[in-house]
Amino acid sequence: MTALDLAAPVAVVGTGTMGQGIAQVALVAGHPVRLYDAAPGRARAAAEAIGARLDRLVEKDRLTGADRDAARTRLSPAETLAELADSHLVVEAVLERLDVKQQLLRELEEIVTENCLLATNTSSLSVTAIGGALRNPGRFVGLHFFNPAPLLPLVEVVSGFATDVTSATCAYETARAWGKTSVACADTPGFIVNRIARPFYAEAFAVYEAQAADPATIDAVLRESGGFKMGAFELTDLIGQDVNESVTRSVWEAFFQDVRFTPSLAQRRLVESGRHGRKTGRGWYAYGDDAERPEPHTAEKAQPPAYVVAEGGLGPAAELLPLIREAGIQVREDEEDHGTRLVLPSGGQLALADGQTSVEFRDVVYFDLALDYRKATRIALSASQDTQPGTLAEATGLFQALGKDVSVIGDVPGSIVARTVARIIDLAHDAVTKGVATEEDIDTAMRLGVNYPLGPFEWSRKLGKSWAYDVLEELHLRDPSGRYAPSLALYRHAYASEKREGTP
Repeated sequence: MTALDLAAPVAVVGTGTMGQGIAQVALVAGHPVRLYDAAPGRARAAAEAIGARLDRLVEKDRLTGADRDAARTRLSPAETLAELADSHLVVEAVLERLDVKQQLLRELEEIVTENCLLATNTSSLSVTAIGGALRNPGRFVGLHFFNPAPLLPLVEVVSGFATDVTSATCAYETARAWGKTSVACADTPGFIVNRIARPFYAEAFAVYEAQAADPATIDAVLRESGGFKMGAFELTDLIGQDVNESVTRSVWEAFFQDVRFTPSLAQRRLVESGRHGRKTGRGWYAYGDDAERPEPHTAEKAQPPAYVVAEGGLGPAAELLPLIREAGIQVREDEEDHGTRLVLPSGGQLALADGQTSVEFRDVVYFDLALDYRKATRIALSASQDTQPGTLAEATGLFQALGKDVSVIGDVPGSIVARTVARIIDLAHDAVTKGVATEEDIDTAMRLGVNYPLGPFEWSRKLGKSWAYDVLEELHLRDPSGRYAPSLALYRHAYASEKREGTP
């Protein structure tokens, strides 16, 4: 089955923000669109709101006046569900309650034809469970748009346990015909994006709960070192703390309280206090005309070392060596040593975050992972109370000489970016092994759905196949709760890589 013909009517049930957005996407693509809402007058008001947005598109030269006028003639509010009878596709975007959605779909099944495709835009409920209320669940599929639907390009096409391949294919191709990037996904808690994105929030909150760094510093490191568009604290303030925490809790419960998805107690307290983010004027940060945004911790200027001794190639941080030379700092290479660290003139060592802690060693400072060490504008350094002040000063001065701001954080294993990326990579490998989606679709979903700088498998190829496994194995030794235990999928991936390289 291919995409729906443009002459085929599309109906949207539920006229909130998502419902209106989905309706606008189908309308601009060329379909006749019917809007229905159980609340009297809501469908007509939604049609007027969509019309106003079309006017703004014309003002911005994103739509011609003729196309706007034609779209308006194709848009009609419906007073009853019966008016949706000849629809070829009905997308429900009503309240996120299983019983409400199931009741609606049972009613729709009695109204529409046998060939009508039924879809849900749920972001947190099981597509299989919703479709379980239907006599013919084979024609039911998830079409998960991201908010705002007219702007964000990704659509997760979710096949429930009983969804027919032809139905999923039609939904996939229809979303593509609407100008969206479709990714195919099995029905799993959180689908692709909301499943694999959990560590981005969870690890930031864990570093905060360990009192290793404040929200502004963690956000700055994620942006300026990790290359993420927003940090976890500012992003959850934008999403809404109640919404983000609800999704996390939903995924956690759906996975039978798997420790890898455990919600944050700090975030729970924020929600309980009514500090839901931008929409309430206060979340992790304060908002308002006179609200001041806290600055990230930035170390005072320090003297750079005259030289460093490179023991090994620094692995994923190898690009630091030419940068150090360009800064006028001598790099002496110890070819006999196979380690991956820098030795400073004080005798202290500087190493890439690997899941271990500074306190375990005599005098080691860990530096965090960066998406691109040349372009990064900030680096996090992790040290313990036993680290020599001179060693930390030399490490700070070294990165400042490379043009970086330096944030000194507490002695947490895996720093900030490294632990986050390692866990994202692990969940992605686990998802592929369990048939959730392909590597390509997961990378696409994470780049387009949450604007990550790289997809998990792109990160994995960049960092080396065993990198994430090695980091998580060390983290797991220090926190044996299971939160950081590498998945069997990641173990197989890392082990196969070693075998190919000749490791016995």
